[in-house]
Amino acid sequence: MAASLSSFDEFKIAARFARRELRAGLKGFRIFLACLMLGVAAIAGVGSVSSALVEGLSQEGQTILGGDVSLRLIHREAREDELAYLRASGEVSQVIEMRAMSHAPKTDERSLVELKSVDDLYPLYGTLSLSNGARLQEALTKKEGVWGSVAEQTLLDRLGVGLGDTVKVGDLETQIRAIIEREPDKLSGGMAFGPRLFVSGEAVRASGLIRPGSLAQFHYRVKLPEAQRSNAAVAAFVDETESRFPQAGWRIQDRSDSAPSVRRFVKRVALFLTLVGLTALIVGGVGVGNAVTSYLDSKREVIATFKCLGAPGRLVFRLYLLQVVALSLIGIVLGLGLGAAVPFIVQSAAGDLIPVPARFAIYSEPLLLAAAYGFLTALAFAIWPLARAREIPATGLFRDIVAPVRRWPRPPYVIATGGALLLLAALAIGLTDERLFAAWFVAGAGLSFIVLRFTGQGLMWLARKAPRVRQPQLRLAIANLHRPGAATPSVVLSLGLGLTLLVTVSLIDGNIEAQVQGELPDRAPSFFFVDIGPEQVEEFERIVNETPGVEAMNRVPMLRGRITEIAGTRSEDMEVPPNVAWALQGDRGITYAEDLPDNSTLVRGEWWGPGYDGPPLVSLSEELAAGFGMEVGDMLTVNVLGRPLSARLANTREIDWQSVGINFVLVFSPGALAGAPHTHLATVTMEAENELQLQRDVSRAFPNVTSVRVKEALETINAMIENFAVAVRATSIVTLSAGVLVLAGAMAAGHRRRVYDAVILKVLGATRGRVLGAYAMEYLALGLGTAVIASGAGALAAWLVITQVMEAPWTFLPWTLAATVLGGAAATLGLGLLGTYSALSAKAAPVLRAE
Repeated sequence: MAASLSSFDEFKIAARFARRELRAGLKGFRIFLACLMLGVAAIAGVGSVSSALVEGLSQEGQTILGGDVSLRLIHREAREDELAYLRASGEVSQVIEMRAMSHAPKTDERSLVELKSVDDLYPLYGTLSLSNGARLQEALTKKEGVWGSVAEQTLLDRLGVGLGDTVKVGDLETQIRAIIEREPDKLSGGMAFGPRLFVSGEAVRASGLIRPGSLAQFHYRVKLPEAQRSNAAVAAFVDETESRFPQAGWRIQDRSDSAPSVRRFVKRVALFLTLVGLTALIVGGVGVGNAVTSYLDSKREVIATFKCLGAPGRLVFRLYLLQVVALSLIGIVLGLGLGAAVPFIVQSAAGDLIPVPARFAIYSEPLLLAAAYGFLTALAFAIWPLARAREIPATGLFRDIVAPVRRWPRPPYVIATGGALLLLAALAIGLTDERLFAAWFVAGAGLSFIVLRFTGQGLMWLARKAPRVRQPQLRLAIANLHRPGAATPSVVLSLGLGLTLLVTVSLIDGNIEAQVQGELPDRAPSFFFVDIGPEQVEEFERIVNETPGVEAMNRVPMLRGRITEIAGTRSEDMEVPPNVAWALQGDRGITYAEDLPDNSTLVRGEWWGPGYDGPPLVSLSEELAAGFGMEVGDMLTVNVLGRPLSARLANTREIDWQSVGINFVLVFSPGALAGAPHTHLATVTMEAENELQLQRDVSRAFPNVTSVRVKEALETINAMIENFAVAVRATSIVTLSAGVLVLAGAMAAGHRRRVYDAVILKVLGATRGRVLGAYAMEYLALGLGTAVIASGAGALAAWLVITQVMEAPWTFLPWTLAATVLGGAAATLGLGLLGTYSALSAKAAPVLRAE
């Protein structure tokens, strides 16, 4: 009869029976739905928030950049011909940014500030909001011989001053007349180590801070005529500007990429969190497989009856596959609904705290991607148990509870399972710009999956080979670990993946925090002093040497330059690995030296040595040289102060960045840059109790010199890392939650067997306490074993990231591992005993009659 049915008829019959069985409700599929919903929601939520941030950056490009196009110069202002060209193209607003030291005469307090001078046209786009509705240009004007300024509230708090008080910056004494509430182009300024202080362009020139070689950034924001503001017209203006002034040395940005570093950071964080969410979904996939297995186990008699009545195996497969697909769609839709709501939840909870202009809305792309991930995961983990039910004969199904039949599905089903997993990996890797990182993450997750799977089988083998013990409860616990249908592999895999990821993230975060808060400050200098003029060097060194508690001082000349050509190829035409691309994305600090710098080790080539007086030579970090594909003897061109400087690569160096001292990736031979206008950079290491005295003495003697306390800078960096770590931990907890759900599902899958075992043991005279004790030993051993394995795997992964990827020293954190081990064991024990207690409550007679 079955042979006479067409495929379409079989499909209709399968669909009819599937619909009838689903009428009974979702019993047995709650874990299935929860796992899918949790994983899909995590991916959809991360993607939606990321899309909101990126879209906000794109739509607010003009406001963030401060114009349609922004041109930045370091050390020098635009020449007359350059400025005339820009003004002929549209409205031009000039902004000068630099770091400086502020001093409050009223309290004698000092603070590093991000000084920003603006002209009458600022801002070309957006609105600067000041307290009490003050107008910017009026607040900055000179009144009664005193220039005005506006500042962030943080500066007033640090200096202990209020509105109307005066603050000195360099030689400039300015009166604070308003508080900055919103700065439209703040994101384009990069990382800030101090509060913002606004002054006028005339005032900053009166400060004496702008001198040859000082680290000042000159921004020229251009507002093009309305008819020329299309993307094509903006791109054409950028191309024409670059071709007209090829040696200007300015960095040009247009509104399409107003904050590239922020955009890259958002995308990279989103990529990492998406991959973590995908791991949660894969962990949930184990729960999907367990739920399908448990459901099919409850349908043993039905499936056997179908087969005894002549139903072909493919009909059984289609019947239950249709149910899985229908339920998967329900879980995916629920997850998408929750994920789509995440941006609005974030907006409601922390909208004012988000530094990026976000556009919170429903974005189809991340939702479709999350749905694809969810559907492929459901198929990948459901096909195997469904195919197994298709292949097992009716007699095997009837005795499956006591003597399970183990056989592989037919090749098409194995290929389908593998294809779904490969497609998952292809989506994760192919839909990102950081393919190498995504590939390593996927490979690591896949390897962890395989290792944990075999580890579960290994635990069963060890339990099977364990010597026979006299204690009955312990003997029963060991037997339960390896008996037919044991949940050991599922528990180890599901809980192990979640705990492994959590341990990895916790150890990486703990090591970074230890570096920033502990080890780095111990090795780092106390101060960086910037913009020391050549004529100030001698007096500066005298002040430092006469200050008590100074242990060491290091001083080097410093300029800024942009790499424009590498071995005969323009830098913009080169494709370089992501780990060195940053070196071509702006200006780099450069120096010159006779001797090999401290914290550097030669890798290739030879150092030029003292007294060298030949053609310009350059030393490059080995990481950059390898990334650029450079060999010793190749030429490198750097634009310095608008002039190209070409030098031959003499050697490469390995740099110890962990020293937090003065390190430059570009070091030139002395004759190449000695005549160029430049300033000096110095570091001072000293006792903490004398730091304030040195800062005040240097500030009084040299108002133009900026001092940066390393401790404060590290605190700023640590705050950023901590914010990122919170997001990572939150997503990791989602993964762990999926693991706990799968653990509960694994326990539920074996519940029927537990009931049967408990009834037999009670009939044979075992008390409820003895049975519960045996199960407690089993779950405790299973939880401890899984947690120990996960701790080891997570510690290895974290060690590789810290030592090999970040090239930082490793700190062992035993309390983190101990918390993981105890938490994993407690979760397994608690859920196991919860399920077992209900099994012990079953009456013996109905169970024995049913079996």
